[in-house]
Amino acid sequence: MDEDLKKILEKTANTIRQLSFEGVQKANSGHPGLPMGCAEFGAYLYGYLMKHNPKNSHWINRDRFVLSAGHGSMFLYSCLHLSGFDVSIEDLKHFRKLHSKTPGHPEYGETDGVESTTGPLGQGVGNAVGQALGYKILAKKFNKPSKEIFTNKIFCLAGDGCLMEGVSSEASSLAGHLGLDNFVLFHDANQITLDGPLEESGSENTKERYKAYGFEVYEMDGNDLDSVHSTLTKALENQTKPIFVEMKTIIGKGSPNKQGTFKVHGAPLGEEEVEATKKALGLPEEEFYVPQVVTQFFETKLEKEKELEENWKATFTSWKNDNPEESNLLEVMLKKEIPAGLEKELKALEIKDPIAGRSASQACLNVLGKELPFLYGGSADLSVSDATMMKELPIIKPHQFDGRNIKYGIREFGMATIASGLWQTGMIIPYIGTFLTFSDYMRNAIRLASLARYQVIYQFTHDSIFLGEDGPTHQPVEHYMALRAIPRLHVLRPADANEVKMSWIAALHYQGPSAIILSRQNLPALSHTDVSYEEGVAKGAYIIKKEKSKPDFTLVATGSEVSLALDVAEALEKMGKHVRVISMPCFELFDLQSKEYRKSVLCGDIGKRVSIEAGISLGWQKWIGCDGISISVDDFGASAPIGDLKQEYGFTVESILDRLL
Repeated sequence: MDEDLKKILEKTANTIRQLSFEGVQKANSGHPGLPMGCAEFGAYLYGYLMKHNPKNSHWINRDRFVLSAGHGSMFLYSCLHLSGFDVSIEDLKHFRKLHSKTPGHPEYGETDGVESTTGPLGQGVGNAVGQALGYKILAKKFNKPSKEIFTNKIFCLAGDGCLMEGVSSEASSLAGHLGLDNFVLFHDANQITLDGPLEESGSENTKERYKAYGFEVYEMDGNDLDSVHSTLTKALENQTKPIFVEMKTIIGKGSPNKQGTFKVHGAPLGEEEVEATKKALGLPEEEFYVPQVVTQFFETKLEKEKELEENWKATFTSWKNDNPEESNLLEVMLKKEIPAGLEKELKALEIKDPIAGRSASQACLNVLGKELPFLYGGSADLSVSDATMMKELPIIKPHQFDGRNIKYGIREFGMATIASGLWQTGMIIPYIGTFLTFSDYMRNAIRLASLARYQVIYQFTHDSIFLGEDGPTHQPVEHYMALRAIPRLHVLRPADANEVKMSWIAALHYQGPSAIILSRQNLPALSHTDVSYEEGVAKGAYIIKKEKSKPDFTLVATGSEVSLALDVAEALEKMGKHVRVISMPCFELFDLQSKEYRKSVLCGDIGKRVSIEAGISLGWQKWIGCDGISISVDDFGASAPIGDLKQEYGFTVESILDRLL
């Protein structure tokens, strides 16, 4: 490495250290260990390696960095500030403060230059794999031999904890299988966890594990810039596989009394140790000090990075002129606009009656796949059962990225994190599928997608005890409400093929994640639900059968139980009762309606309120009140044919009448 460059990067590394431990100290909260231990790596990454333009942080061909070990966020914020992103010294001083741009863990959309919301360990690896897969897809779709417009790399930093969490293994295994040669995973191998030395909880050979996944494996001293430079120069030259770099570092490097110990992992150094660290490293006493030479270095670098993007723009302009059809497609994928006639096309789609919710959804997907080039699907080894395959479109395979269907293998959690990464490319709306009961495996990824408002669509099938003989291990009961408990997630449980169609319209229009919950068993088509999106599903809940006079009962149902509610209403009316029936496919959409609309549907003197849903009763009190009746499943199911289960759990007209009368 050039000596002048080495000197400035060394000074940059110590600046990253100082900004990081002072930010943590000022907040009196945070994790100084990783930022101090990885400072040389950060200086090299942002000062030399990455091809990006911090003044245009949304440049589509930028190299990307994901900090999977999100607790080390001051490392990322310090690097972003120095390299010219919209992160000021004042932002660093407000680390972990209310409404600051520097929250405790990186949050997508809150801080310029943050590519992914991370913190729960391991998920950032999956997000980075998703980004890498997304860019392999885009490169295959748009690059031409003489004009390649997608050439970027995805870099990810993971700690020991990230690599212990199973989700990183799931994602890494798929990355190796697919041969993602634009992905580089760095392991901050400092041999320390929050609780003590790594040797107390782990002794595996991580490098050999990654070799087995199909990665090219390297080792380097992360605190030695010469080692970093020589290793990465060799690794990145003609990369043909995903790369794993075991990067040896000293946690808290520079702290005289705490470096190399777990004491520096997750707590401020303390005022005395801050002073001692500054003396040991020869740092100025001034807080949040950035040497002028470092500032000038990055200002000069910004001019080169601007030129880098300008050169790319010239290539891009030439590519557009030569490839007008692909250029138009690129714009469509960037904007991800929903065609105005899509609802009409779905409504005109002929679907047999009766039909399982999952099968109705697959019929929709075959249309959506043709109309929406940015829609990419996949399943956790269940596409023949959860009906996620776009049948007329090819499958993505190792080194073959021209498909639209992704086989994630039996890796539900990894699948969910990778899907979030696909969305983070800005040009893909992903949907993924599995059985509803397995949403538990994915829950934390769904939670982060909801926090960050990633538009990921989850297709969950086999949605109740009525899947039958597979029994209670596979029969979801608490899962509707568990998903509804996640803020910002729209949970849709359609009653029939009509509502399935409009649930897809809802998910495609919502700028956030949606879960579409579908039946295994056949459901009859209901004339009552054959209404427009705005009249039905968009409302979240709507009256599908009006009472003839003041209601004695109001029945509120979702999914497969809506047709049952209509049958119960018919039986009650034969007894001289007046009944209102409400289909409620989405709690969250109903909550968004005007107070007047909500009152017109579910308030006032509307008789005894009854909910009918084949899941737990928890949560229904909001809609039916404390005096309402909940027809529900408040224990686990059983292995039996569907008819026996309906009798056993009281989901027949006769059983419900016994409860009501």
